[in-house]
Amino acid sequence: MTDHERERVLDVLRSDRLSRGPVLDAFETAMAEHCGTEHAVAVSSGTAALHCIVAALDLTPGAEVLTPPFSFVASSNVLLYEDLRPRFVDINPSPYTIDVDRVADALTPRTEAILAVDVFGVPADWPALTALAEAHDLHLIDDACEAIGASVHDRPIGRWGDAAAFGFYPNKQITTGEGGCITTDDGDLARTCRALRNQGRAPDGRMRHDRLGYNYRLDEMSAALGGAQLDRLDALLDRRATVAEMYRDALAPLSDDVARPAELPDGDRSWFVYVVRLRDHFAPSARDQLMARLQENGIGCAPYFPAIHLQPYYRNRFGFAPGDFPVCERTSARTLALPFFGDLTRDDVDRVAETLAEALPALPRQS
Repeated sequence: MTDHERERVLDVLRSDRLSRGPVLDAFETAMAEHCGTEHAVAVSSGTAALHCIVAALDLTPGAEVLTPPFSFVASSNVLLYEDLRPRFVDINPSPYTIDVDRVADALTPRTEAILAVDVFGVPADWPALTALAEAHDLHLIDDACEAIGASVHDRPIGRWGDAAAFGFYPNKQITTGEGGCITTDDGDLARTCRALRNQGRAPDGRMRHDRLGYNYRLDEMSAALGGAQLDRLDALLDRRATVAEMYRDALAPLSDDVARPAELPDGDRSWFVYVVRLRDHFAPSARDQLMARLQENGIGCAPYFPAIHLQPYYRNRFGFAPGDFPVCERTSARTLALPFFGDLTRDDVDRVAETLAEALPALPRQS
C-alpha cells in the first residue's frame, strides 16, 4: 500500500457515497479497458465472480462442466451451487493447466461448458480450448482469479471465453481487500451478472427482483483501492517478476532436487505465487517434511494445491478415489509455495534457498 491507495480510499470516505457509486463505475471501466472487453462487473470476491458467470449461462441442472482438479476449490464449488457436476480433466505435468489433449476424450452428451483455470498466473491453452468449445458448441469460462496481467498471443487474459473471473484477495497481484470482477463482451451476460450481484434486482433500479440473486456487491472503498492498485499494476507485476528471477537464480544449484516454475515467454505469465516441486526421486512424504523444516525456521510456505477430487466433501459426494487423476495427484503431493511478495529482498530469497539446501539431503527418497 502507498499514499496513492490511501488517498483514493480517503476520497471515498470524504464523499457522500459508500456503495454503488461513481468509484465502482470507474473501477469497472478501468478493468474493461485493461482486458479489452466491452464490460466489467465488479463483485465481492473471485468466487462470486465465477458463480455469477456460471449462473448467468443458465446451464441445464445436472449438466457436466469440464474443469481441472488442480485448483483452489472454489472453481468447482461454484458448479455445485448451480446443481452442475464437475467432470474433472487431468492436468499437464508442467505447467499445471488443464490438459487440452484429454478434454475431447472427457466430453459426454451431458457436457455443456469448460471451466479452465489459469493456475498460478499461467494461462491455460486458450486458443486450443476456444477451438474445442466452438467445435462442440460449449460455453467457455476463464477462472482468471490468479492471472491479471497475463496474456496469450498478445490477447489479455480476461478476453478469452464467454467471460473471465478475477479475484482480488490480498495475496493477489492487486487487491481490493476482498473482491472480484467479471469481464466479458457479452452484454446480456454482463446485465445478468449485475442483477445477480444485487439480489436479482431489475436493471431499472426499482425494487423489482426478476431472478434469484445474491449480495455480491463491491463497496466504494474497495473499488477505490482496486482502482489505485490497477493504476500501478505494471510496476507491481514487474516487482513480482524480479522476485521470481531472484528465486530462479538462487534455486538453480538445487535443480536436480527441486523443479522451478516452467519458463514462459515474457508477458504470458502473471506471477501470483512461486511454487516449486520436489523431483520424483523423493518419497511422497518428503514434501510435508520439507514444509515443516521451513516453517520451523520461520519461513512461511504452504501446499499448493490439494487435489479437489480428494477433498473430503468431493470424495463423500462423488466417490472419487486416489488414482483417478494421477498427474494432478503426483503434482499436488510434491508442490510447495514459497514466500512470494513484492517486498522480498535478495537476502530473503537466499535465506529460503539456503534452508532448502540444508533440508534436502535429509528428506526420504523412493526405495
